[in-house]
Amino acid sequence: MLPSLHVLWSFGLVVALLTITPGVDTALVLRSAAVAGRARAWGAIVGIGCGVLAWGALTAVGVSALLAASQVAYTVVRLAGAAYLVYLGGRLLWSAIRGKASEATVTTGVTDTFGAGWRQGLFTNLLNPKVGAFYLAILPQFIPADAPHLTWGVALAAVHVAEGTLWLGLVLVLARSLRAWLEQPRVVRWIDGVVGAVIAAFGIRLALD
Repeated sequence: MLPSLHVLWSFGLVVALLTITPGVDTALVLRSAAVAGRARAWGAIVGIGCGVLAWGALTAVGVSALLAASQVAYTVVRLAGAAYLVYLGGRLLWSAIRGKASEATVTTGVTDTFGAGWRQGLFTNLLNPKVGAFYLAILPQFIPADAPHLTWGVALAAVHVAEGTLWLGLVLVLARSLRAWLEQPRVVRWIDGVVGAVIAAFGIRLALD
């Protein structure tokens, strides 16, 4: 038994606001599209979607409930995610300060692959226990007790993925349309600095939460 269209529509409305709220996902895709390239940006979008699907499945089978119940488990995941975000943000800030690393990335394209973006998007999502906490709070309200939880969890998460892909795709298109301006060295450094600061701040906030 799959969720009805009414259930999917209702869940879509709930997660729509979360989808369009600027955060780490938007920052990653914006930076990848503007500075790195289309392939890496789409990789990040797909990786983020895979992370959302994983959290939907994990919540449905109770792993997220375990994280919520175990302070130690939650703390470990939270600190690992915080460290990863601070690492990502720190690298971008260092690139902005040096003014060379990002420019080299644009011209060589060595790390600007779909796979690199996918890994970054996936780990950023999976190492954020707040996504799991959100799903733990929301999914039970939409999944009946007698429904197949895993099927429903993945189906509902797929709605979130569809909305996220559409939104982040629009961010990508906007960034790519302005790429001639965004590729200027001074603008690249500004993007790296701002996005790096945003991502690092999210990591620090997650660590101190």
